[in-house]
Amino acid sequence: MSTSQMLAPGAQSHPCFSPSAANRFGRIHLPVAPNCNLRCGYCDRRHDCVNESRPGVTSRILDPERALAHLGESRARMPFLSVVGIAGPGDPMAEPELTLATLELIRRHHPDLLLCLSSNGLGLADEVENLVDLGVDFVTLTINAVDPLIGSRIYDHIRLAGEIYRGVEAAGALLQRQIDAVVRLKARGVTVKINTVVIPEINDREVVAVARLAASLGADLMNLIGMIPVSGTPLEHHSPPTRSMLDALRTKAEEYLPQMTHCARCRADACGLTRDGADHSRAG
Repeated sequence: MSTSQMLAPGAQSHPCFSPSAANRFGRIHLPVAPNCNLRCGYCDRRHDCVNESRPGVTSRILDPERALAHLGESRARMPFLSVVGIAGPGDPMAEPELTLATLELIRRHHPDLLLCLSSNGLGLADEVENLVDLGVDFVTLTINAVDPLIGSRIYDHIRLAGEIYRGVEAAGALLQRQIDAVVRLKARGVTVKINTVVIPEINDREVVAVARLAASLGADLMNLIGMIPVSGTPLEHHSPPTRSMLDALRTKAEEYLPQMTHCARCRADACGLTRDGADHSRAG
């Protein structure tokens, strides 16, 4: 049985959850989330970037109304679009009102499209009911560590309830909120994919533990992503994982969760077929 057959029926037309769908169906990411609620050592969000193809970059930020217009224009040019995702360039739950307003407009004007969200999980649990009410069926959650000591090497700080937390305390609080989010999402029947950014010599030995935890919580799929060294970040000089390392880790993690192997590492304003390569749309 294929991975997509084990997931919700909508996965058959979701290019990130089904390799076969990636050949026929497209996705559009709407960059309506400008800010983030934590600081990762590998991330540099850029709001006016047209030259890079990676998560966290976009040509511009859209407000909900402009995002709706951009979606309509894009569908007219690309009728094969099946999924609308909100994945940044910040975290969709850092300012949930922007994300929820956008999703409400999409559901009202484009009820046939699948709705998808990608988050670090820090603010996700509090909004699960709202997301489900708006018809979000697919959520991707990034979990990079289960050991707070290792997490403290990845995250500089988190912002929670107006307070800044750092170190092991921050990493531990983040993990607990990620766990809560997965539990609540699965209780409402949402398909959950776990992303893990693999950083050699930091969290590569955590991958199996993340897979084991995620499987115990009911997650459906896992996607291991090699860290991309980004200039200006704390990990800019850190070497990314080799293909052989990722392959070996996927084999081990697959004992607990099915593995996604066709990730395109899309921009926050990506639009089109994922297998077109480094495609993106200059949003708006």
